[in-house]
Amino acid sequence: MTGTEGLRRRPAGETTVALPSGAAMPILGQGTWGMGEDPREADEEAVALAAGLDLGLPLIDTAEMYGEGGAEEVVGQAIRGRRDGVFLVSKVYPHNAGFAAAIEACERSLRRLGTDRIDLYLLHWQGRTPHAETIEAFERLREDGKLVDWGVSNFDIDDMEAWAGEKGGDRTAANQVCYSLSARGIEWDLLPWCQDRGLPVMAYSPLGQGRLLGNPGLVGVARRHGVAPATVALAWLLTRQGVVAIPKSSRVERLRDHRKALDLILDESDLAALDHAFPPPRRKTSLAIL
Repeated sequence: MTGTEGLRRRPAGETTVALPSGAAMPILGQGTWGMGEDPREADEEAVALAAGLDLGLPLIDTAEMYGEGGAEEVVGQAIRGRRDGVFLVSKVYPHNAGFAAAIEACERSLRRLGTDRIDLYLLHWQGRTPHAETIEAFERLREDGKLVDWGVSNFDIDDMEAWAGEKGGDRTAANQVCYSLSARGIEWDLLPWCQDRGLPVMAYSPLGQGRLLGNPGLVGVARRHGVAPATVALAWLLTRQGVVAIPKSSRVERLRDHRKALDLILDESDLAALDHAFPPPRRKTSLAIL
C-alpha cells in the first residue's frame, strides 16, 4: 500500500519497540551528529548527554563518521559507569562494510565507546560492498556478543527489499532515515512497508535541524498545549507506530523539551492542524538524506 492512508498509529502508552533479539529500544533518545568535532567542547557535550540520560532519554545514537570517532569518545565519557542503563546505537562507514573491515571498525567503535557491546549497529548508507558480505560480518559480530542487533540507515524501499532478500536479511532490526514534519516523503511507501514488517524506523534530524520550529501552525499547536514547538514536533513523530526519534541538543533546557514529547498527547484537531501546516506526500519522492 502507498500513501499516508496506510500509516498505523502507535498504541497508547507504548514507549519502546521490539527488536529481533527481543531487546526493547526506547522510542525517544539523543543524537550526536556534530559532537566530538572540537576537543574543547567534548566535556560539555558529555555532560549534556549524561543529563539527557538523567531526564529519561536512555537511547544514544552515534557513528564512527561523527567527528571521525570523536562523537563515540564523547558518548563513552557520558556513559562511563552507567552502561547498563543505556541503549547504544552506532554506525559503520560504507567503506568499512566488508567482512573483515566491518569487524575491525566495530572493535574500534567499542574501544572508543568504552563498552563490550553495541545494542544496535547500522550500515550508515549504501556503498559498493555486497549486502551479503556486510550481513555476514554483522552476524559474526552478533554471534561474538559484540553487538545485539543490526540494521541499516538511509535505505529507501527498493534498497530495503534488496537487503531483506539476502540470506539473514530478515534479522534486520531498524532503518534510520531522515524524517520530520518537514520531510515526510517516507510516508508514501517506505514507512508503511516497514510498519507492515514490524521494522522500526529511526528518525534522524526529527526537528528539521531547527528550521521547522518557527512554523506558525506548529507554534499554534504548541501554544494550545503550553509546550515548546520541539515537543510537539517530536510527539507528532511518536504517534507513528514503530518510529523512534533521535533529536540532538547540548542544552539541558532543550533536552527537557524533548523529554516532554513522551507525555504529550496530540488530539485529532492537533494532527489536522499539523497536516495543514506540513502536508503529507501525494507521490513518491526521493529519500531525504543529510
